[in-house]
Amino acid sequence: MTATAPTAEAAARKGSPGAERGPRRRTGRIRRIGLPYLLLLPALLLELLVHLVPMVIGIVMSFKELTQFYIRDWGTAPWAGLDNYKVSVDFDAPVGAALLHSFFVTLAFTVLSVGLCWLVGTAAAIYMQDTFRGRGLLRALFLVPYALPVYAAVITWVFMFQHDNGLVNHVLHDQLGLTDKPSFWLIGDNSFVALLTVSVWKGWPFAFLIVMAGLQNIPRELYEAAALDGAGMIQQVRRITLPSLRPVNQVLVLVLFLWTFNDFNTPFVLFGRTAPEAADLISVHIYQASFVTWNFGTGSAMSVLLLLFLLVVTGVYLVLTSRRRRPSHG
Repeated sequence: MTATAPTAEAAARKGSPGAERGPRRRTGRIRRIGLPYLLLLPALLLELLVHLVPMVIGIVMSFKELTQFYIRDWGTAPWAGLDNYKVSVDFDAPVGAALLHSFFVTLAFTVLSVGLCWLVGTAAAIYMQDTFRGRGLLRALFLVPYALPVYAAVITWVFMFQHDNGLVNHVLHDQLGLTDKPSFWLIGDNSFVALLTVSVWKGWPFAFLIVMAGLQNIPRELYEAAALDGAGMIQQVRRITLPSLRPVNQVLVLVLFLWTFNDFNTPFVLFGRTAPEAADLISVHIYQASFVTWNFGTGSAMSVLLLLFLLVVTGVYLVLTSRRRRPSHG
C-alpha cells in the first residue's frame, strides 16, 4: 500500500497539464532567445567573409616581404617583421616622406570637405523647414548628387574640368572673364580645388538629409516662443537649432570624416591611377604603393597604419563627445 501510493501520485503529476507546461515554457523561451541570433547568423558570416577575413589577411601581409615575385603564392613570401612599418614611418626616406605628404593632403582635404558639406547641408535643411510652393521638388533635386552613381557623376565632372572644351573654363574664362587663360583643373595645384569641389558636391546632400531628419524632432513651439521674445532667425539658429542638433551633428561629422578620409573612388575616377601631388590622397597613395610599384607588403603596412589612425581618431572623438553629453544630462 505505501509503495504503490507515491507511484500513483507521481504518475498523476506527470499526466497533469501543469507538469507539461514547465518544459514547454522553457523550450519556447529558448526558441525566442535563439531565433534572433539564428537570423543574424548569415549576416555575421558574410561580414566575416567580406570584411574581417581580408582585414586579417592584410595584417599578415604587412609582416611579409611580398612583391611581384611571390604574388602567385603569397604564403611563401619571406617574413619581414616590422621592416615594412619602419620603411613607411621613416619620414627622412622617400617612401616615408611621400606618405607623410599624402597624409597631410588627405587631412586638409577631409577637414575642408567635411566642414563645407556640413555647412551647406545644414543651411539647406534649415531653409527647407519653411513651407513654400515647390519645396518637395527642390528637396528631390537636392538629393540628386547623392543618388547618382559615383562613377557616372565623377566622369561628368571630368568632362566639365577639361582644359579646352570644359564647361568650367567656358564659364569662368569665356563668359565671366575671371581668369586670364583657361586653367588646368586635373593637373597641378588646381587639382586639389577640383577634388574638393567634386567631394563637396557629392557629399553635402547626405548632410542635408540627416540634418533635415533631425530638425523634425525640434518642437515648433520653441521657435514661436523665441519669435515672440524678439529673437531673429540667426539667434534662433544659435540658441535652438544648433544645440538641439548636437547629437545628430556628432554622428554626422564622424561618419563624414571616415567616409571622406577613406574615399578612393572620387580621386581614382577623377585623376586615374596616378593622382597629382596636390591631390595625392592617402587611399590612392596606398593603391599606388601596392599595385603600381608591386610592393604589397609596404602597401599593407600603410593600410594597417591608416586603420590604426582612424581607430584612434574615432576613439578620441567618442570620448570627447561623451564627456560633453554628461553635464547636459546631469
